[in-house]
Amino acid sequence: MYYYRYENAEVSCCYKYLMFSYNIVFWLAGAAFIAIGFWAWSEKGVLLDLTQVTRMHGFDPVWLVLLVGTVTFILGFAGCVGALRENICLLKFFSGVIGFIFFLELTAAVLAFVFQDTVKEWLSDFFLQNVKAYRDDIDLQNLIDSLQRLNHCCGAKDPTDWNRNVYFNCTDSNPSRERCGVPFSCCVSDPADTVVNTQCGYDVRSQSSLKTWEESIYVKGCITALEEWLPRNIYIVAGAFIVISLLQMVGIFLARTLIGDIEKVKFNY
Repeated sequence: MYYYRYENAEVSCCYKYLMFSYNIVFWLAGAAFIAIGFWAWSEKGVLLDLTQVTRMHGFDPVWLVLLVGTVTFILGFAGCVGALRENICLLKFFSGVIGFIFFLELTAAVLAFVFQDTVKEWLSDFFLQNVKAYRDDIDLQNLIDSLQRLNHCCGAKDPTDWNRNVYFNCTDSNPSRERCGVPFSCCVSDPADTVVNTQCGYDVRSQSSLKTWEESIYVKGCITALEEWLPRNIYIVAGAFIVISLLQMVGIFLARTLIGDIEKVKFNY
């Protein structure tokens, strides 16, 4: 039986070191994300008392940082070592996971477009759930404050959503000084102010007139603000998605090319 043998088959040094260089950046970035995540937890005392993780009722942004960091670190490690050691298993793992992530991204984008109302309702419920836990976690608090301040919004649908938080609700039995108020990030900012007034939202909702609210706080909900922001920045969102997709495709191409070269060399021997 005759077997075809490739002439001068060898692993391309160009693709090999391009693959290594491509992945070393993500490997180091993943390590940095993991370090930042554990540093954030240490600052909150979570590492000293792990039961705090289960006691949190809202979304802890540190989890997202750690998840992204772990996935990036593992993929960067597989890509770097797979390229240097010419390990087909690691390279196939790398290209397979990247392809799977790309498929998930594409599926999520299509489903979000098709089921816009469902996604909107889910985002609203998610935001309201985290409004309840606003004071439970400092990272969540900073995330909500940044979202409200940057988008000039307050609450999921309107400022009355803050009634769901035990510190801001308007019940007579609430002893909090923040009763019937909103977080300072809801306040209409004055560009001339150099110091943030963290008490600007006190007692705002004790006044029944919505027109009165508009003078001091944002009355637009953050879900509405997001709906208005997306069409204005659709090209930025699409561009970001295309750049991420291209980076993933480049990674898959380099990995599959290396796998092909390694298999050719092995076939020759």
